[in-house]
Amino acid sequence: MNNLSQYLVEEMQAKRKGGLYHKTQVGLAYNSNRIEGSRLTEEQTRYIFETRTIGFKDGEAVPVDDIIETSNHFVAFDFMLNSLERPLTGDIVKEFHRILKTSTSDAQKTWFAVGDWKKLANEVGNMPTVLPQNVESEMNKLNDRYNSIAEITFENIVEYHYRFEKIHPFQDGNGRVGRLILFRECLRNNIIPFIIDERHKQFYYRGLREFDTVRGYLLDTCLAAQDTYTEWVKYFGLYIPIRKKTDVN
Repeated sequence: MNNLSQYLVEEMQAKRKGGLYHKTQVGLAYNSNRIEGSRLTEEQTRYIFETRTIGFKDGEAVPVDDIIETSNHFVAFDFMLNSLERPLTGDIVKEFHRILKTSTSDAQKTWFAVGDWKKLANEVGNMPTVLPQNVESEMNKLNDRYNSIAEITFENIVEYHYRFEKIHPFQDGNGRVGRLILFRECLRNNIIPFIIDERHKQFYYRGLREFDTVRGYLLDTCLAAQDTYTEWVKYFGLYIPIRKKTDVN
């Protein structure tokens, strides 16, 4: 593993509070869930991570699923760190989904496949996605093509994310799984990772919609997020001689 991934793993194992691992866990869970409509605030997300309890004194009530999915996201992030030495596969992608959706209300629905490809056709932003019967073959093709790249770049990872979201392999939770994969694959390939800020979700969504014609829109949104994470890394005094923007033409 590179310096950054090793650093995050060591902080995870030490259960260190107040470090980069801690900040990343809260930031990624909060922003990724918020993009999907979670009503938890960043402070509430931090409270759940730090105490593993809920005891909000002020503010509106939040759905139980928001709390469960936030707690599950912390577990999914740890799974991500523990699986970095393995290439990206359908089984890893499914495991992210299983962790994120365990014990949610969706898990009680007979038609909702937790930790497996979707059973029913769905749309995203009024756009059709891959039909259930074709998901496995399309995901295998996507992963095989991605894993065949000799030296994966920032743009390769962003393009994988776009194609993953276009397939939309799960009934729900695709965005959260996809953003965990973004972070994971940057770490695996010696590229500074990033967290999409929920305040920029409209730029992010537009980038996904227009990627086939205007690739730079999504790339620029991700690069701006990468700049922010770079500052986090610098704050914690970690020197990381790894690739950043130079691999994007």
